[in-house]
Order: sequence, then C-alpha cells, then structure tokens
Amino acid sequence: MQSVQSKLKKGQKIVVQKNGDLKVPEHPIIPFIEGDGTGPDIWKAAVRVFDGAVEIAYGGQRSIVWKEVYAGEKANKLCGSWLPDDTVKDIAEYIVAIKGPLTTPVGGGFRSVNVALRQKLDLYACVRPVKYFEGVPSPMKRPQDIDMVVFRENTEDVYAGYEWQVGTKEGAKVIDFLNKKMGCQIREDSGIGIKPMSEFGSKRLIRRAIRYAIDHRRSSVTLVHKGNIMKYTEGAFKEWGYELAKTEFREQVLTEAEVAEKYGGVVPKDKVLVKDRIADAMFQQVLLRPSEYSVLAMPNLNGDYMSDALAAQIGGLGIAPGGNIGDKAAVFEATHGTAPKYANQDKVNPSSLILSGVMMLEHMGWGEASALIEGALSKTIKRKIVTYDFARQMEGATVVKCSDFADEVIGGM
Repeated sequence: MQSVQSKLKKGQKIVVQKNGDLKVPEHPIIPFIEGDGTGPDIWKAAVRVFDGAVEIAYGGQRSIVWKEVYAGEKANKLCGSWLPDDTVKDIAEYIVAIKGPLTTPVGGGFRSVNVALRQKLDLYACVRPVKYFEGVPSPMKRPQDIDMVVFRENTEDVYAGYEWQVGTKEGAKVIDFLNKKMGCQIREDSGIGIKPMSEFGSKRLIRRAIRYAIDHRRSSVTLVHKGNIMKYTEGAFKEWGYELAKTEFREQVLTEAEVAEKYGGVVPKDKVLVKDRIADAMFQQVLLRPSEYSVLAMPNLNGDYMSDALAAQIGGLGIAPGGNIGDKAAVFEATHGTAPKYANQDKVNPSSLILSGVMMLEHMGWGEASALIEGALSKTIKRKIVTYDFARQMEGATVVKCSDFADEVIGGM
C-alpha cells in the first residue's frame, strides 16, 4: 500500500481564485476528521462511496487524496487539545474539508469544537439542504413536498460566545453597567449573554442565499426572524436582507409587495421572490405549507432550531447533510451527534455524512460524482435496503450494517 506521505505528494491544493471560484486540481488534497463515537464507522463507509463515485464518474482520471487531521476526543488524546492549531491551519490551507460528528466535553471552560472551527475559519454560512428521499420513514403525510435549503448565519447571534456566569465579577460589572448606565432592570443573580448581529455578517449570509437561489433556479428566499420582538437585531436582519436584495439583485428578485402590486400576485418565472416570515409562524408554515418555501435565510439560533426540525420531517438527522462555508474555506459534516453507545458496532446510518460528501463534491464542481452518489443512495433506500434506524419503521426492509449500506450504494452506481 502507498504510504500517506507518498499519496500526499501526488495531491495538489485547491485554490480560491480572485472571483471567489475554486480552482480544483485532478487530485485535490482534502483534510478529513473521522469524528468521535460512531464517527470512525460512518467515515470508513462514506469514504469508500466518495472514492467509488469519483473513480466511476471520471474513469480514474481524478481522485481525492485524503489527509487526516484531528479534532475532538482523538485530538485530545494525541495532541492534548480538542482542536489543535495545526488542524485549523490545514483546513485553511487546503480550502475544503469534511468531518464526522465531534464530542464537546461537558462542563465549563470549553466551548463546542464545531463552533470554534466555524469561528476560527470564518465559516459564516451553515448550509443545510432538506430534501425527501422516497421510502424514508417520515411523520409527514406528504414529505415529498419538502425541498428546502437552509442558510443559517454561523458566527454571530447568541452563539458568538459573549456571556458571563452568574456570580462572577465580570458578570456583575456588566449587570451594573446595564442597570446604572443603560436603564435596564436586570436581577443580580442573572447570567448574562450578548446577542450581536451586524449588518456585515447578516448581509454576507443573505447574499450567499440569494445567489444560491438564482444559480439553482430556486423560486424564493425567505428571511426568517423574530423581528417583531428583537427589533434591532433580528428586525435589522430582515431590513438588511430586503435592502441587499433591492440594491445588489434588483434585476433578479421581487418582493411580495411588488408581486401583488405589479404582477397580480403571480411571480414571473425568471424572478426569485424575496419574502420574510416571523420565526414561530415559520415552524407552522414548514409543516402545513412546505411547498411554498425553497431557500431560507436566518440568524444563528433560529437556523439551528429550524434546520433540525426540518430534518425530522424528512426522516431525521441520519439523512440530513450540512456544510459550513466561508469565502476562503468550507467544512462539510454529518449533522447528527456521536452516538457513543453504538461506537465500533458498524451499525449506524452513514447517509448524513455521505450526503455531506455530495455537497462537498458539488462545491468542488464535481457534479457528475455527486449525482452518482445521490442517485445510488436514493435507489438503495427505495429497495428498502437500510440500516436499523430506518428498518424499524419500514415494512419488509432488509437490515444491513453501516459498511454493507455503503457497498449497496457503490453497487448502485
């Protein structure tokens, strides 16, 4: 077998060009983090699917050169750090990476590894496609109506990490300032957190969502917010979104008011509708009228809740992919947890990570390989060849191991 070093010598770096597009070589080096808990199981399955699709799609002319980097429990054991600096440097250097689920240690003093990765690499857009695959068990009567892409702002809002514990000197100072100088009435036994949402951060997220809708011929972009209550943060998010749409994308977009006034309520086929919805009402909308929504752009906390709720409608996090994307780097990831009780049992569903790889290949411009994987995975599920999580909800299913599911997907290509 080729050594890791000899394989890396064969590979080349992906480059971000001046216009923001990627220049991807025939043999790109892509860092991977296998993940904690069930991460190694699903990574071993998924990587064979990726390599098989690339081999078939490009007749052996292209391949991915994998470079393992460390985060989470494995990194802590090997490097004494949950997120080593070298891992962050490698992802920044090689531009595109993929990862399994990671453990966040319980207790104070350390924030989420996932959040830290996003902030250190400025991966400001968490992109979560939510699409139903025929045959997947769903609580919905018409899950086939669900086909949305969530763009969640990834670096600001309450996830920014600016908070102070109750009883600390720092917390007391913040409370004292807010009460005495700003006229607030905050109880002294309060924990304090700050919710920053900037025009810059909001607009770059919404810009990416609108561009995606235009490039992929999506019908609408919905700004989801709680601006009726938080007027100067989430309300501002909505206003900045409309301002951006009208100034930067005037020829391609229309608002609901403009459609009603100028087009009799019917959106022209060559336009993207930009609209907004209050977050709590939106939870009902995605249940009752999902076909009316296509691309959703929202602040960090709302996006976290909404993307997981949508995933439940199409079968759960086991089949929900995700990508954290910035202007200079992108990390694609399984969206579920580590499920440590199933570790090393070759049992769990690798679909979330496999579909995250589909997103990664699309991001690289390798659409032929991504289409092969998605089509083969869909066919495998239709044949009711699934892992235990789906099989227990399906009549007549054939239960297979994680690795065997990967074999079926590869065979379906």
